[in-house]
Amino acid sequence: MLVDLEDVGARSAERSLFEGLSLTVSTGDRLGIVGINGTGKSTLLAVLAGASPPAEGTQRRGRGTVVAYLEQEPALPAGTVGAAVGAGWEAEAALDRLGMAGHADRDVATLSGGQRKRVALAATLAHPADLLVLDEPTNHLDLGAVAWLEARLAAFQGGLVLVSHDRHLLDRVTTRMLELDRGRGYLHDGGYASYLEARAERAARDRQSETTRRNLARAELAWLRRGAPARSRKPRARVEAATRIVEGRAEAPARRGDLALSFGAPRLGDQVVGLEQVAYTYPGATDPTLSAVDLELDREERLAVVGPNGSGKTTLLDLLAGRREPSSGRVRTGPTVTVGYYDQRGVDLDEAARVRDLVAGPYRPPGSPEDQALMERFWFGGELAFAPVRTLSGGERRRLQLLLVLAARPNVLLLDEPTNDLDLDTLRNLEDFLDGWPGAVVAVSHDRSFLERTADTVVAVGAGGRVEAVPGGVDGWVRRSTNPAPGRPQSAVGLGAAGPVAVRDDARAATPGADRDPAIGRRLRQLDKEMARWQRRVEQLSAEMSATTDHRELDRLGRDAAEAQARLGSVEDEWLGLAERSGT
Repeated sequence: MLVDLEDVGARSAERSLFEGLSLTVSTGDRLGIVGINGTGKSTLLAVLAGASPPAEGTQRRGRGTVVAYLEQEPALPAGTVGAAVGAGWEAEAALDRLGMAGHADRDVATLSGGQRKRVALAATLAHPADLLVLDEPTNHLDLGAVAWLEARLAAFQGGLVLVSHDRHLLDRVTTRMLELDRGRGYLHDGGYASYLEARAERAARDRQSETTRRNLARAELAWLRRGAPARSRKPRARVEAATRIVEGRAEAPARRGDLALSFGAPRLGDQVVGLEQVAYTYPGATDPTLSAVDLELDREERLAVVGPNGSGKTTLLDLLAGRREPSSGRVRTGPTVTVGYYDQRGVDLDEAARVRDLVAGPYRPPGSPEDQALMERFWFGGELAFAPVRTLSGGERRRLQLLLVLAARPNVLLLDEPTNDLDLDTLRNLEDFLDGWPGAVVAVSHDRSFLERTADTVVAVGAGGRVEAVPGGVDGWVRRSTNPAPGRPQSAVGLGAAGPVAVRDDARAATPGADRDPAIGRRLRQLDKEMARWQRRVEQLSAEMSATTDHRELDRLGRDAAEAQARLGSVEDEWLGLAERSGT
């Protein structure tokens, strides 16, 4: 036994998080903790690690147990990176694999938030421990570092407890899942997929229990109403039991409804955003961060940007957003473009401000029906609408920042590490929203599940500031990140050897006819994207049909699915015809 909790409870400043939780973690246990934002996941990790005492209940630790704990927002001791991580080859190797090699002599006070998290993770992993307690360890890691972390945790022999939004990581390294839901804990055997199945089964049981309760309530109500004379002779205990059944209510859901992100955006014109031979060099630097970048976004762009930490991905988004002016080259922005930028830091929020006031903004009174509906869509209804920012969890703050970005109704959406600190429910619903959103999306992310679901095209930023297409998409990038070619530096993994290419021609190597006829090549690449979108639409409608038993809804979904399948077939036919004309 490494740590044992008995009837543990916790509260935030103004609400209860969980209570009556009992849990034992032993050597070899691999536990993932999931739940919506604000359920107390980080609080529970702090209790398990011994960093804070439980508000109620008992925490016991095994004799001599050594715990290594990574906080969601870690604090580093004053001094250098090397001093914070410690000496030894393990420390040097961890810094290298986490993208912080060469920073050992740097003062930790000069680090960004993402760099601090990576240094803290290196310090956590660099020294022997019996129990690893990790809060969102993949935040601020690139895909190569995430793959290394997965292998490192899979090989760890002690106890492991982690909170993570990374579905690949959870499925690979956990054998049990603890779900925090409305103040209670539910333990599931297996990884992320097993947790989803168990959660669905519990929801089905709850629905069946409510159906049974309603049927019983109808019978008991009829019994109670059999006239006053009869009622006087009814046993008091039976009357009280019947009253409880009749007055009972199903447990309120953790969140009311789905994240219905279906509001419209201004229509985009033909010109969106384009970069022509753009370069950017930071003031005082000798080498460019980005060089000779050609990039053209279309109206329904679904572009993923990947690359090692520090390679210039955020700088590229800043240029697209107009936050930075290029050192050379040209940025063209269409007259109908409205950019929404969800960055890693997020907007600064007034700690004393209430959610409803921030949503309303400075120009209209809070609490309008439109604002109320918008907050409900983002699960900020009820008492959370009146909650001051200081009481929100880290994940709730990030969800609020996403709400404020989308409330501006952009038609070009730039997402910089959008999965950091958002709970899994929010991520799945954000992915659903992006499936049907009628604007352009450019996303920087290390989350493979998110990129696989949302991106049609992948480009990488690498050595020398080059921006190049990644053959094989997300899977191709992961393969190159984990298995670099001999002699190729890790920082250039995923990039071609032929120098900069125009990203608008990114499918040239994989699309038939692209080199023989530029016009046909461009159209084939457009059709590639259209096929991916219609395929996603067919899959989405199929999932919705499987989830409903309403005959009218099934009829509507069936018509939509038939239309989507027909559109997919039409696009495929055009693609095949052009490929045949090109002689390939």
